Amino acid sequence: MMTAPMERIQVLDSIEKDIITCLHSAGQVFVELSKEKSSLKQAENHTQTFLKTLSSVENKLTEQINYLTQVSTGQPHEGSGYASQKVLQMAWHRLEHARSRVNELERLKLKHIQGGRRNIPPNGQGFGGSVPPGSTT
Repeated sequence: MMTAPMERIQVLDSIEKDIITCLHSAGQVFVELSKEKSSLKQAENHTQTFLKTLSSVENKLTEQINYLTQVSTGQPHEGSGYASQKVLQMAWHRLEHARSRVNELERLKLKHIQGGRRNIPPNGQGFGGSVPPGSTT
């Protein structure tokens, strides 16, 4: 699979030329069929060229889309820093979440210390969220 930017641009240029060929072939089919004495053989040849080129365009575009999907989902590929950037961003989000959780636990601890034992839930389980004996989850 090609990865150099110039090669990618050349492939896109080739796809563009194929699309022009498709449009030209389709136009030629209509020109031939609009003639008073149209040649069915000529119309079929232009139709076959259209279908063959259209299939090629579809395959090449699918390759390009698959490549772009890999790049955008963070799978590493040669020449991209996107995957590393995504990993770093996710690490920052995890760090912020951990900070937020630690601050919340610190706030609950201070509230518990200041409030004394009156903040202990009636089931005696405390803040751990453990399941009472005999219950099922």
